[in-house]
Amino acid sequence: MFRPTYPIRTARLTLRPVTLDDLDDVCSWQCRPEVFRWTHAEARTREESRSSVLAMAGEDALRAEGDCLTLAVSTDTGVIGTVELVWRSQTDRTAELGYVFHPDQGGRGLATEAAAALVNWGFTEFGLHRIYARCHGGNDASARLMARLGMRQEACHVESYLFRGEWADRLVFAILAREWSLRALRG
Repeated sequence: MFRPTYPIRTARLTLRPVTLDDLDDVCSWQCRPEVFRWTHAEARTREESRSSVLAMAGEDALRAEGDCLTLAVSTDTGVIGTVELVWRSQTDRTAELGYVFHPDQGGRGLATEAAAALVNWGFTEFGLHRIYARCHGGNDASARLMARLGMRQEACHVESYLFRGEWADRLVFAILAREWSLRALRG
């Protein structure tokens, strides 16, 4: 089993497992349609958010290939988002990065700071070789976040999936452990 030493702290944030006590904060963004604009999901009711929080609360470690590690991202004011790593391949030492944040928290670099902390754990503690992330071709904010992490765009899969009844492009970004290490050395 692979589990970070909790909490993971950055200059402005604390990353830790999700708990049921986070329900009010999580519900405050999961009830907003704009949070799900680029996903297949829809805005959630409080009861749907409760189910979501309970599921995330069980994702506190990577036990086997396919598992998801989901961490609450908190500031002094509460939980503002989540970041996650999905262990995609044990053999290839690969994981997929994901994140969702309250829309009112945009523009301050908090999502980048949180995602960077989890990517760093994935490479330095978990021993990953490659981390990738995907987004809808129209999700410019997510693509910019991946670029800020030092990820390179590896692909644009043109009209590769049905999204809300229409064919959509999917962007794929990735970074290798050695690239992350070089980036860290440069500061």
